[in-house]
Order: sequence, then structure tokens, then C-alpha cells
Amino acid sequence: MADEGKNLIEILEESYPIDISKYINYVHAPQCGAISTFSGTTRDMFEGKTVLELRYEAYVPMAIRCLKSICSSARSSWILNSIAVAHRLGPVPVGETSVFIAVSSVHRADSLDACKFLIDEIKATVPIWKKEVYSNGEVWKENSEFLERRLELGKDVQENGRACGGSKVKVEARDRKGCCGRKEKVDEGAVDSCTHKE
Repeated sequence: MADEGKNLIEILEESYPIDISKYINYVHAPQCGAISTFSGTTRDMFEGKTVLELRYEAYVPMAIRCLKSICSSARSSWILNSIAVAHRLGPVPVGETSVFIAVSSVHRADSLDACKFLIDEIKATVPIWKKEVYSNGEVWKENSEFLERRLELGKDVQENGRACGGSKVKVEARDRKGCCGRKEKVDEGAVDSCTHKE
């Protein structure tokens, strides 16, 4: 759990339902006219298969660091009061929430846009893995946002000589998105090792 400033970030390792009211209450403030939320719940079907539950695993220290970075990126793009993010690990039965986000702001546009950004970045970059358990088997699933991000990174390697995972390459002067979407300036001749430092 991390509670820094006006961010509340929790990876819940017990299999209890997420207390949605806790996170809404955390972001509530008299100066805010908007609270936007996202609740990701387990659905009962996927491509004609009956889903019994989802099971989540994570590398928690890195997941917390990524969530902090995503919240920081959201704050740099929108005027936000408070952010709360909770993600469950372990089994999540049909109808229960696995991820919940609440964002407060003075005006609705900021919290709505930030909420969408947060869930998209969580799905694309945070090391939390999902297994779908069906009535006739189970399979580990990659989020479409993760696959799209991986394709973008592969294209970046081919076009700009940028590698991920620590390999060092020469790059030209340009703006680039680092891990978790943060824009960074890379100077000509610099070494880009794709390591994000907080």
C-alpha cells in the first residue's frame, strides 16, 4: 500500500471484494465538482466460453512503482485533486471488481480524461497478469493495450534504433515516451537504456 500526498494506491493481496466507497470517499473534496470512476469487473462470457473467475498475479513492488508513475503522468496532463487506484490479486469471481479507479477534479473533463488514461496505462504497462478460468479450462491473457504497446515499441526499435529491456543503442535527438508514458528528451548521441528511474 502507498498513500502519498493525494494519491492512494493499493494492491490488494487478499481475495475480499474491493470497498468502492473507501476510494470514492478518499477522493471526495468540497472544492471538487467531479469524481470520475472506473470499475473493471469479471464478466461471465468470453468469445462464447463460460467464465468462472479471473485470477491475478503481480510483481507488487514494480506494480506499485508503475502505478505511482502513471498517477504522476496523469497529474502532469490534467488538473486533478485526488487519485485512488486499487487492484485485486488472486481469484475474482464473476460480477466482482478487480480494478477500481477514482479521480476528483474541479471540472469533469479533467477527471474523465484522467480516469480513461489511468486504466489504459494500467492495462498497457503495469506488471499484473490475468488468467481466465473457464468451465472447460483456463488461459493466461494479455491485455489488448499491452499488445498494442509492445507493437509500438517494436516499431520504435526498427525506425529509431530504440531497444527495450536495457540494451543500449545510439538515438537521434527527439522526444520519446518512456515506460509508463512519460515524455523524455533524448539528445543526439545519447545512450538510451530504457530504464525508468523515479
